[in-house]
Amino acid sequence: MTATLAFSRRLRPVLTAAVFAVAGALAPAPASARGPEGIADVAERVIDAVVNISTSQTVEAKGGSSEGRNANPQVPPGSPFEEFFDDFFKNRRGGPGGRGGDNSPRRTNSLGSGFIIDDSGIVVTNNHVIADADEINVILNDGTKIKAELVGVDKKTDLAVLKFKPPRQLTVVKFGDSDKLRLGEWVVAIGNPFSLGGTVTAGIVSAKNRDISSGPYDSYIQTDASINRGNSGGPLFNLDGEVIGVNTLIISPSGGSIGIGFAVPSKTVAGVVDQLRQFGELRRGWLGVRIQGVTDEIAESLNIKPARGALVAGVDDKGPAKPAGIEPGDVVVKFDGHDIKEPKDLSRIVADTAVGKEVDVIVIRKGQEQTLKVKLGRLEDNEKVQQAAIKKDEPAEKPVTQKALGLDLAALSKDLRTRYKIKDSVKGVVVTGVDQSSDAAEKRLSAGDVIVEVAQEAVSSGLDIKKRVDQLKKDGKKSVLLLVSNADGELRFVALSLQ
Repeated sequence: MTATLAFSRRLRPVLTAAVFAVAGALAPAPASARGPEGIADVAERVIDAVVNISTSQTVEAKGGSSEGRNANPQVPPGSPFEEFFDDFFKNRRGGPGGRGGDNSPRRTNSLGSGFIIDDSGIVVTNNHVIADADEINVILNDGTKIKAELVGVDKKTDLAVLKFKPPRQLTVVKFGDSDKLRLGEWVVAIGNPFSLGGTVTAGIVSAKNRDISSGPYDSYIQTDASINRGNSGGPLFNLDGEVIGVNTLIISPSGGSIGIGFAVPSKTVAGVVDQLRQFGELRRGWLGVRIQGVTDEIAESLNIKPARGALVAGVDDKGPAKPAGIEPGDVVVKFDGHDIKEPKDLSRIVADTAVGKEVDVIVIRKGQEQTLKVKLGRLEDNEKVQQAAIKKDEPAEKPVTQKALGLDLAALSKDLRTRYKIKDSVKGVVVTGVDQSSDAAEKRLSAGDVIVEVAQEAVSSGLDIKKRVDQLKKDGKKSVLLLVSNADGELRFVALSLQ
């Protein structure tokens, strides 16, 4: 009897759970468990605005190459589609050997996606969908094929605008506000995966403001809605039927969806499209500074808490920042009312700001905030992003005058300028050797680099540096901030540990 009671006590919670499970099964499941009911309504309302983009171009044939064959859709071995795809692609090439040794130029075709934003026939897609195409056609949802013209492209955001002559009244879609997206919010992707035609998939917003280092203005929406090859250029909708992104990239080892897709946010797309329609090109704002991140060490050296902002490493003599009073060592923490948490934020916001606009820029200089006014210039497309160059160690006899921070330091002389090809305009103390076990080596300082400032004070000799470092150690500082120039005069900040 006792064993039976004990068993009953153990069983009671299980039975209780079972009762609730049955009750839950009898009650209707919440909408979130089944997925949002509005997906079908959204798809029905917007699908006619989604188009396929067909392009063709003439390319040099490479006899015996498997280059073209590798682009076939990849299907699992034994799949019912395996035989179909094998037969289709072999027949299309005229047999198992394809074109074999035929080296004559040939036409290639590709398919992507796009969407109509204006009933005059304006289509948005990805630049990589139409890049190098000799001919572009828009295929409407009912199969109508129409030749399209290129209005303009922006390679930095991988966007393109096309125009075609409408054969009838068109269904159009509008941009929504991607800034209002929430993590976990349902989204719908429509496109042309694997050239199968209009396909609807749904998922959620997995992340926002993703930087995957694909370009200077990365700020992608990440979604787990199935996006595959051919979806490029297609729209990502919210449940109001508004375009909140353009599907652009996937991460996948096989070429198929693994639930990691990226879309350019509508806020970026809308601005790019407006400029391409108006000017046929992008006219981005330009500040004229070189920037780098604010690490914890740099923040400690500059008395910035918490670490944030974009550290100005150099100022272009012909740029808007120079007359505005922005200096190397300034940390930009707010631009035109927008908080700057990292360098990418500043790059994106400056680029999106109208050329010629006067804006307030808040910088931290020597621990104090200052507000400066800057009138933005225009970033030229052929302008290269400037980065601090790193020289490799050059084996040579080192005329050491002082050692500090794991560095061999010497005053600049004519011989040292010649040896390291240092411009006459560069002033400071030259590094002639680096202890490979030091923090300086880890931070990639090397022979030929010139230390211009230590803790924002100019130096001209190794002794200056040693005295400044000794004083900082006495003051209890954990790190020291160096302003370092390469031989060409390009500056960068480096924080070295004092411990």
